[in-house]
Amino acid sequence: MDHDRIEGTAKQVKGSLKEGAGKLTGDAKLKTEGKADKAEGKIQNAVGGMKDAVRDAAKPKH
Repeated sequence: MDHDRIEGTAKQVKGSLKEGAGKLTGDAKLKTEGKADKAEGKIQNAVGGMKDAVRDAAKPKH
């Protein structure tokens, strides 16, 4: 598994926690930051998935 996928998943979790905390406390800025972190994590996870696919396609098949 590519490092970007791991980091991307971690950012998504962090974003979910921030968004939830923002909702609970009524902090719109924290909620927005959480949404942004989640989006960034999804993109990074997708990039890692593409890297994995390219790496798998490049492996010699016996």
